[in-house]
Amino acid sequence: MSVAIDHVGPWTVADVLALPEDRTMRYELLGESLVMSPAPGVRHQRASFRLHVALDAAARAVGAPVEILEGVNVVLPSGLVVPDLVVADAGATADDPVTVDLDAVQLAVELVSPGNRTMDRKVKPMLYAEAAVPHFWRLEFDPAPMLAVYELEGGRYVERTTALAGATTHLDAPFPVAIDPAGLSRQ
Repeated sequence: MSVAIDHVGPWTVADVLALPEDRTMRYELLGESLVMSPAPGVRHQRASFRLHVALDAAARAVGAPVEILEGVNVVLPSGLVVPDLVVADAGATADDPVTVDLDAVQLAVELVSPGNRTMDRKVKPMLYAEAAVPHFWRLEFDPAPMLAVYELEGGRYVERTTALAGATTHLDAPFPVAIDPAGLSRQ
């Protein structure tokens, strides 16, 4: 399928946000370049939903004033990204904004997609670190589900733990949560 977009010149955040909503495509802005990626597949959707539910339950259990959001626009100094999941301050979403304020983002999560490996593993983590997002998680599916957990330190992400499939890992930040990556994508 091809997508025709009539646009001349460099892209801006406003240009991207003005595009019609399209459930088959995600639009992101890196610098002045529009990046389009297809909607995630079933395994990705299943894992995203289950991780969302686990994060939401854990946040509620400790009364954390946050909201867990899937596929929401986040404006960075270097453009606009759509993380797979975001943990954001609850107050930042009260007015039902089109974008989540960067300062409200506590955690960005990327689920590595076959067509976006470089973006999910290298580019987006670098952008989140530059934007000072305190926590970043990356869920890998192959060869087995694995969750890499990073924390911002000195402007760079430092890997704190790797949660492997088949073992429940207890994480403390941004709030206590227990996760076994194997259960996230299993049918």
